[in-house]
Amino acid sequence: MNQDTKPFRPGEELNVAHLKVFLRENLSVSEQEIEVSQFPAGSSNLTYLVKIGDDEYVLRRPPFGNQVKSAHDMRREFDVLSKLSKVYAPAPQPLVYSNDESIIGSEFYLMERREGLIVRGKSPEILENSPELQKKVGASFIENLAELHRLDYEKVGLGDLGKPEGYARRQVEGWTKRYDNAKTDEHFELEKAIEWLGANVPESGGATLVHNDYKFDNVMLDPENLTRVTAVLDWEMTTVGEPLMDLGTTLGYWMSPDSGSELLNMPFNPRVLMENITRRELVEIYAEKSERDVSGILFYYVFGTFKIAVIAQQIYFRYVRGFTSDRRFANFNRFVNSLGKIALDAIEKDTI
Repeated sequence: MNQDTKPFRPGEELNVAHLKVFLRENLSVSEQEIEVSQFPAGSSNLTYLVKIGDDEYVLRRPPFGNQVKSAHDMRREFDVLSKLSKVYAPAPQPLVYSNDESIIGSEFYLMERREGLIVRGKSPEILENSPELQKKVGASFIENLAELHRLDYEKVGLGDLGKPEGYARRQVEGWTKRYDNAKTDEHFELEKAIEWLGANVPESGGATLVHNDYKFDNVMLDPENLTRVTAVLDWEMTTVGEPLMDLGTTLGYWMSPDSGSELLNMPFNPRVLMENITRRELVEIYAEKSERDVSGILFYYVFGTFKIAVIAQQIYFRYVRGFTSDRRFANFNRFVNSLGKIALDAIEKDTI
């Protein structure tokens, strides 16, 4: 068993026998031993390590009990990465896709495994002890997002990936609908923030490729140089849209010290960075790198916080309905409530 994988979680097993047949038929691996285990982190699409002889790959499939097919479209993600990996170094290369649900119970694809360090929660000691390195790592993290936004998506062949016109309003309306469809509890503050978002959608600020879930545990860093990003993961929500909506999601994950220990200890971003680098500093880094106007960042930050709350609500809904037995999700309704309060507080104070 690989040191960062575990046996399948109950209810998330794969039909390994069927998968082996598929791999032997579609890859030149007829004689090699094939082993499969699960990566335990992540809360949306499921990832598994596929070891074929001495080579390692990553298999991605939608979550069990998925109720939002468009948010877990493996074919779309495979096609995006097939093109993006040729021009954007942090994007892993996909290898083979299948929509035959008789194999493992859903569509899936196999991609190369990238090597690197994923920082979840506690940081390496060298980062914990160096304010200078913290600033550099935070800057490279945001600069890498700006680099993605600088790509010519038409030239890459992804011009038909999304519909930029009216993107911000569709996002607000779409995520509001997702919240309503997955609602289990009343969240007054969050729903007030939803009302404010609907009434304050800004004019379009241009279109770029957007990752849509850019956070620290979706990037891999070079262990020998923490300022170098070796991979960006989880491209399931990638589209063509407003770049500041993308930045807003990143800011939504970036908790301030007054958010409390529970949110600061979530694995999305290293606590030491959130305690020592402000959201405003991240915005300034992005503005300098991208040369974009960020004066209206409040809307995008509130939207990002709201969207993360909806993602947590969708996961909690799957847990409540019994589609997953993963105990990590048992208290996600608390996160939904806390994020709603953070969003409304930002609106009332008119600051990120």
